[in-house]
Amino acid sequence: MATILIKNGLIIDGTGRPGEPAAILIEGDRIISVGRIPTTGADTVIDASGMVVCPGFVDIHSHSEFSLLAHPQGDGKLLQGVTTEINGNCGLSAGPLLGAYRERRRGELADLGLELGWESLGEYFDTFDRRGAAVNIATYVGHGNLRGAVVGYENRPATPAEMDAMKALLSDAMEQGALGLATGLIYPPGVYSGIDELIELSRVVAKYGGIYSSHMRSEGDGLIEAITEAIEIGEKSGVGVQISHLKTSGQRNWHKITQALALIEEARGRGLDVTSDRYPYTAAATDLDAVLPSWAYEGGNDAELARLRDPETRKRLTDDILAQHPEPEYWQRVAVSSVETAANKGLEGLTMAQIAEKRKAKPWEALYDLLIEEQLKAGAIFYSMSEENLRTILRQPYVMVGSDSTNRGFSGITAHGKPHPRGFGSFPRVLGRFVREEGLLTLEEAIHKMTAQPARKLGMKDRGELRPGACADIVIFNPETVIDRADFDSPYQRSVGIRDVIVNGKVAVRDGEVTGTLAGKVLRKM
Repeated sequence: MATILIKNGLIIDGTGRPGEPAAILIEGDRIISVGRIPTTGADTVIDASGMVVCPGFVDIHSHSEFSLLAHPQGDGKLLQGVTTEINGNCGLSAGPLLGAYRERRRGELADLGLELGWESLGEYFDTFDRRGAAVNIATYVGHGNLRGAVVGYENRPATPAEMDAMKALLSDAMEQGALGLATGLIYPPGVYSGIDELIELSRVVAKYGGIYSSHMRSEGDGLIEAITEAIEIGEKSGVGVQISHLKTSGQRNWHKITQALALIEEARGRGLDVTSDRYPYTAAATDLDAVLPSWAYEGGNDAELARLRDPETRKRLTDDILAQHPEPEYWQRVAVSSVETAANKGLEGLTMAQIAEKRKAKPWEALYDLLIEEQLKAGAIFYSMSEENLRTILRQPYVMVGSDSTNRGFSGITAHGKPHPRGFGSFPRVLGRFVREEGLLTLEEAIHKMTAQPARKLGMKDRGELRPGACADIVIFNPETVIDRADFDSPYQRSVGIRDVIVNGKVAVRDGEVTGTLAGKVLRKM
């Protein structure tokens, strides 16, 4: 088997221990030695003088299940040093795709030039392995997939028979290699589920040693109640809990950070496995129709569009939205990031306040019209978070780094709109801004949050560390220059300082350029 020697680098192994100069020898897809190694005889020698050598970054919160099929080069994440992406977050996974949920995803895949050639998660894994990708993937099973397939988009509790059907689908997905269950409790159909349903499903996950990951019911006004619910689900079902992208959304909720962290720490003090992740920005991104109240989604897309067209229902929508967001400046903090129609491309990057002024309409009226014109296929960025709270959250020892982003390319079918820059800069941003410039974290702490910590949380025993026997996922970067360049106006910008990336023993990035090697694998939970 081919061998690669990395010499003269500062080895930071992912465990949190201080870095030390050493060499690494790779044979095939494994690390076989770390330390003092003869510098001759390897097939390939990489000189890492002045560089940090660390494990490949594990993006614990990603949304690339479909984009990597359309753009397997994965350069948006690969050039950040990401070698493994954890998908299926926020209630949406690549499988199972059945019933109403399958139809909901059909158009999304068509937009990426893909066809629905699978139903189960296992069939998706087979499809992924056949096509290949530059990075590894693992995935949760989405609660939205289960509920959408069995109950549909109705606002009601699942019947006992429907619960049995969802549990059977969940068991199948776990046996096929899913990491656990992920919920998106502000999105349909997850928004219609109660805590008893989530506890019962999580008990199935517990039998397989999986975890419960949650985009909670609220990250703002109901934040404390949502954290309490997530902890209760973990405690009553026996699963570990991962709170997705922990935040305090909306200025009136920024003060809740102390109570939110205290709740998590109290649960951890009782021995519960409760952890979280966060992206290093103060703006969120999701679908534009997330502005609407949850009742607007009931029945699926056609029903939602019918409500948006009905004058009387629009009045009710407006009353609910303005009750939630009475401040006029709210509309200045919601920016459209992507649309589908050519006629509206000029709106990408504008706030809803600017679009309303352009259309000589009230912001909420402009919102309804735009959602109708785009058939709901519009994305948005929400400027709602506190810089001080971001730093507080990132410092917590149980908080890992995740991008909360799909893996887009710098060109091709996934390169469109003005997406959140986190898809191109999250990991270099932590290393450059929060480590080197601000000293918020040590280099070892930051790397631990991106490597061994998420790998251990997810039960990946041979990823996330530089040690003999571990898989050879490795990043080589310049600690003096590494930084993100992507911003909200120009998100499609490469980061600086990530020099080389190795995935499963294959060089995927050399001297800052993607090699085209597709060495990524599906990482099934065993």
